[in-house]
Amino acid sequence: MSDAVSALEGEVFEGSLRVEDAGLQGMIALRIDTTSDVAATALRDAGYAMPKQGAAHGSLSDGALWMSPDEVLLLCDYAHADGTLEKVTAQLSAHHALVTDVSDARCVVKLSGDAAALREVLAKLTPADMRSDTLPTGKLRRTRLAQVPAAIWFQDENTAYVIAFRSVADYVFALLSNAAKGAEVGHF
Repeated sequence: MSDAVSALEGEVFEGSLRVEDAGLQGMIALRIDTTSDVAATALRDAGYAMPKQGAAHGSLSDGALWMSPDEVLLLCDYAHADGTLEKVTAQLSAHHALVTDVSDARCVVKLSGDAAALREVLAKLTPADMRSDTLPTGKLRRTRLAQVPAAIWFQDENTAYVIAFRSVADYVFALLSNAAKGAEVGHF
């Protein structure tokens, strides 16, 4: 069996902010009614809390992201993805749910730097409103970056994550790097 590698293999770009491959990331997609007690109990028993609508909490090693009314994305260390999948699947074995390991189907790009530069770089690429009162820390926004779907999550004012399909990882990294080296707009 071959060794797992991240889609961007550790790429880093330094510009108005730092754009970097977040590395291998464990991601478990859970399709279930996110308002149900069954879902909340299953997540709690697996060590997670059910995020409220639009919320993202925790970190890359123990996060839960609200993706839609019937989807939550659980984040864990890549090495623990199988165990997390087994725990959640066992909790939901008697219920209508889909639990899938999507770790190798997605990439995560970490953006870090000045808060204004961070929001400005993202605003150059997405139609979503990047103002801090519209997308504050702890919230997740599903949108697109140029021509591809992505999710954006501000972990804190100086750190954001972009989650996209692995097949477009190079494109997303190039978009973000190019936006980070371009002229400043000064909107934020």
